[in-house]
Amino acid sequence: MTSQPSLAKEDSTPEGPVDSQSGKPGSGHGEGGDGLQAGLKNRHLSMIAIGGVIGAGLFVGSSAGIKAAGPAILVSYALVGAMVVFVMRMLGEMAVARPSSGSFSAYADRALGRWAGFSIGWLYWFFWVVVLAVEATAGADILGKWMPGVPQWGWALIVMVVLTATNLVSVSSYGEFEFWFAGIKVVAIGGFVVIGLLAVFGILPGSDNPGSGFAHLTDAGGFMPNGAGAILTGVLMVVFSFMGSEIVTLAAGESEDPQRAVTKATNSVIWRIGVFYLGSIFVVVTLLPWNDKSIVKDGSYVAALNSIGIPNAGTVMDVIILTAVLSCLNSGLYTASRMAFSLGERGDAPKAFARTTASGVPRTAILGSVVFGFVAVWFNYQWPDDVFEFLLNSSGAVALFVWLVICFTQLKMRGIILREQPEKLVVKMWLFPYLTWITIGMISFVIVYMLYDDAGRKQMLLSLLVAALVLGIAVVREKIRPRPRSDEELTEA
Repeated sequence: MTSQPSLAKEDSTPEGPVDSQSGKPGSGHGEGGDGLQAGLKNRHLSMIAIGGVIGAGLFVGSSAGIKAAGPAILVSYALVGAMVVFVMRMLGEMAVARPSSGSFSAYADRALGRWAGFSIGWLYWFFWVVVLAVEATAGADILGKWMPGVPQWGWALIVMVVLTATNLVSVSSYGEFEFWFAGIKVVAIGGFVVIGLLAVFGILPGSDNPGSGFAHLTDAGGFMPNGAGAILTGVLMVVFSFMGSEIVTLAAGESEDPQRAVTKATNSVIWRIGVFYLGSIFVVVTLLPWNDKSIVKDGSYVAALNSIGIPNAGTVMDVIILTAVLSCLNSGLYTASRMAFSLGERGDAPKAFARTTASGVPRTAILGSVVFGFVAVWFNYQWPDDVFEFLLNSSGAVALFVWLVICFTQLKMRGIILREQPEKLVVKMWLFPYLTWITIGMISFVIVYMLYDDAGRKQMLLSLLVAALVLGIAVVREKIRPRPRSDEELTEA
């Protein structure tokens, strides 16, 4: 395979991985290579941006949210969607100005201090390697139903090995796989929304659902059958299904035109969330009464398809969910390895993590991440109710911590960008700094509410415990091995 041009160009503005302290292109220690390389095409980034918000959690977890909040789950999705739009706008502002494989971790390192970049970087890595185990197990469950001759642990091993191999070949192979995985998800959800809306208004030929228009939004106890408080419960149930929107800002560091890719992704996040999340859930709660038993029994999307009369709806959704699972596995391994690479470049992880092959692949970072994923899969089959449950709960709230750090980082990075590279401030957070502070308030409210919620308390407490442990390591490590301050930091001081 022909090697792609390196991103670390002499005497050029940073268009690839950027050193978190100086804002200059990172060196990327190589094993015959010279750092991460621009192997992702614009079409890869576009599809990663579009498909990044569609995870298996949307298909699997939405039924529980509908049961808890009724049609008002739409408000829950809208609130979380707005929060994610604001966070992505902030992240887009920083990523367009300084594309980096470390994304928000590298920006936090520069704006808030090494402790922040170290802590949020390792927490994010931990989140994604646990996700590898979750998704591998979910994929194995589906494949095991189709081909029961192979044990489930065997399928989990197979999908992990295959996707590890694709990530090890080159970044373009990851991008190509993700392009098709994301494409299938996008087409499936888009088709579901179009067909569903036709059925809702009774104009779908051959539909078994008579179509009640908007009647089901209020005909089973009203729009908020379980009270306004259920909207907040719904928020807790759906918030984690939005994790993944930020992947495009990490991948941008290995793209041909990172500024264009991130700008496009940031500007399109509103309609992506509107169509894929709000649009598809709207179809479900208008096709069926929210308390229809089939929503919980079969899953919200399968129940909706069955009501229309789509043959083999369960199998169709299994194929789509398997695609979402493989997509999440593929992106999870990529994301974890690039965060490990960035941490290695900054001296916050073993130096081997920052080494790349001749094709620009951080092989050690990939293998280190997948090994932990394999161990987590083994825990899931060996001790699912204690060790693996601890891993799940202790990483569950990391999404909220990441979003909160992005907000605080953007508050300070705006001034740094204006001072050093004002021409790079192409994407701007709306109503700065007021909307940033409002977003901080929204995320903080969700964190506090989880502590008072019976279902969310354990997850939040364990996540806070792990976060405190990682933060403690970061503080102690900085005192023992302080990193030399950059010229920019000395100037600021």
